[in-house]
Amino acid sequence: MANEKMHAQMSAKPGFIAALDQSGGSTPGALRLYGIPDSAYSGEAEMFRLMHEMRVRIVTAPAFTGAKVIAAILFEGTMDGEAAGKPVPTFLWEERGVVPFVKVDKGLEAEKDGVSLMKPMPELDTLLARAVKLGVFGTKMRSVVNLASPSGIAAIVAQQFEIGAKIAAHGLMPILEPEVSIKSPDKKGAEAILRDEITKKLAALPDNRQVMLKLTIPDVSDLYAPLVAHPRVLRVVALSGGYTRDDACRRLSANHGMIASFSRALTEGLTKSMSDAEFNAALAASIDEIFRASTVKH
Repeated sequence: MANEKMHAQMSAKPGFIAALDQSGGSTPGALRLYGIPDSAYSGEAEMFRLMHEMRVRIVTAPAFTGAKVIAAILFEGTMDGEAAGKPVPTFLWEERGVVPFVKVDKGLEAEKDGVSLMKPMPELDTLLARAVKLGVFGTKMRSVVNLASPSGIAAIVAQQFEIGAKIAAHGLMPILEPEVSIKSPDKKGAEAILRDEITKKLAALPDNRQVMLKLTIPDVSDLYAPLVAHPRVLRVVALSGGYTRDDACRRLSANHGMIASFSRALTEGLTKSMSDAEFNAALAASIDEIFRASTVKH
């Protein structure tokens, strides 16, 4: 079964996850970095069409295969779209050997108690049912920790695990992403609280349940090693969080067992005006650098 093969790949295969899931709020910025100014399109539909073209260019590039990119997180619109005439999740798995995930959160609430919880997701069950039909393996959802607030962080982790249970009920693997902002005035303190809260919630999971964790690269190397080794955790992946690719890779390589799930750091330097040869070479170099940081530790 594809699902068992996907599970085996996500649990042990060397490599990293490509995060191709910018949604409404972050799309204009991603397009600007790609060399498409705001003035080049009008309206959301045109914006998402341009973003889809960029993503298709990435996933159809020669270097974008399961040899180094073991999975990709898709925006809902990308999941519903096509690449090379096939549904994107089918193309990724059957043609490239890349496990498909989908981002399910609808953005962030205003900050309260030092954290931003996820907004309600009234359409979650519908989206999950569609994802299952399309052959998607799992999901990702993001909330943000700004301050080392024990009660705020407890609320963030509780929400992530509560929605994670709904996702698991559909047979999908949830990636829980309580991101600690790299601008936090006490990032190190927030990360220590976060690790302890996650550990408590993992202890309460049923024996047959696993989650994945997507976490900011910690200031203390190997802070999350106990989570990497935890039997309820399939994989711990790192977000780039605004660090440059070089900085993110340097930090990641000091964290054993943690692999990348980079977005901006993956696409850094890629522009629409590049020839296909230039684009493919730049993407291959980015993939190589992130793969190395995910697999070669020091």
